[in-house]
Amino acid sequence: MSLIVEKYGGTSVADAERIDAVARNVAASARAGHQMVVVVSAMRGETDRLLALAREVNAAPSSRELDVLLATGEQVTIALLSMALHALGVAARSYTGAQIRILTDPIHGQARITDIQSERARRDLEAGKVVVVAGFQGVDPDDNITTLGRGGSDTTAVALAAALRADECRIYTDVDGIYTADPRIVPEARRLARVTFEEMLELSGAGAKVLQIRAVEFAGKYDVPLRVLSSFTPGPGTLITREDSAMEQPLISGIACNRGEAKLTIRDVPDKPGIAYAILGPVSDAHINVDMIVQNIGSDGLTDLTFTVDSEDLERSRAILEPIAAELGAAEVAGDGDLAKISVVGVGMRSHAGIATTMFRALSEKGINIQMISTSEIKISVTIDMEYSELAVRTLHKAFRLDEDLDGELDGELDRDSDAAPAPAP
Repeated sequence: MSLIVEKYGGTSVADAERIDAVARNVAASARAGHQMVVVVSAMRGETDRLLALAREVNAAPSSRELDVLLATGEQVTIALLSMALHALGVAARSYTGAQIRILTDPIHGQARITDIQSERARRDLEAGKVVVVAGFQGVDPDDNITTLGRGGSDTTAVALAAALRADECRIYTDVDGIYTADPRIVPEARRLARVTFEEMLELSGAGAKVLQIRAVEFAGKYDVPLRVLSSFTPGPGTLITREDSAMEQPLISGIACNRGEAKLTIRDVPDKPGIAYAILGPVSDAHINVDMIVQNIGSDGLTDLTFTVDSEDLERSRAILEPIAAELGAAEVAGDGDLAKISVVGVGMRSHAGIATTMFRALSEKGINIQMISTSEIKISVTIDMEYSELAVRTLHKAFRLDEDLDGELDGELDRDSDAAPAPAP
């Protein structure tokens, strides 16, 4: 008997018919002898509807009351799914985040899970019941309802799987796995049978929206095997797990594209210790995520600092930076909100040179200008003009031959590239 945690997103529970389909899928697993915990999101469009309703009565609603409101979306779904399971003759019990005791910090709208008191769930599982849990929500130390942010049901599912020591956590969505690139951009993209936690973290952080990045972080930390599957198309999906040193790793696993990038440059700031903190500290204090950072080599005692943020944070970041720039005597704060970040990701980068050369040459041949570059051990990211984003993804997918079964052929080609050009991958 396995203990399985399954999560179904808003598309999977969009209406009564789809909720019934989910119930039948869960019932089949329960009848096969598995202990089942099911985490569900609000029905498709419900969270947006509640947000719009809140803003009709208050343009700037209290974050506490907003969490109270938004948490009701999942409460509807858990009740309906439990009813559907009862209709199939399957014992089930629904729980809100507060009832199952998902404890969080007090940051409304972006709360982080601090503990899960899993005793109630364990008792129900031992009694043969399916446990149905509202995703996206918990309670803080004062029993205020909190929410985990967009995509938070993924995190709920992984956290429950870790707390209950589940054999697998299955994330059901409207895609049938993780692909080498977005199939809407690259029709030839292939579904991956397996990726590592590390690769999935990099892909999620680089723009792949299949899983919430916090869920992947949680899964990697607690070694929870994740599987991404489709609610609508049967298949094995993609397994996300730890790296197996006994297996040959693919050179490049995937290419991600994030079109929501903006760049800010503070020109001619004093080139002295602490200048980066003086600029970036207030941005971070405003809970704005800074991604790529480049500081030019200083001359005449001055330097330029450039960094990227989400495009929706561009104007807020600029408003923070302009008084700082004036105080520092900087020449200007320049911004560009029409950028995309393109990333190639693969654990095979650790042992192969020439990947950067191949990437830069492929983009150059298409006349795509690179504005910024950042690297990690298994990722290379570049920022480019938004208008070239889809062309860049298709170009790199072809350059790394991700639509083919290479059988090691590409490894040799990249090694030859490395010999010919002194631009090794990190």
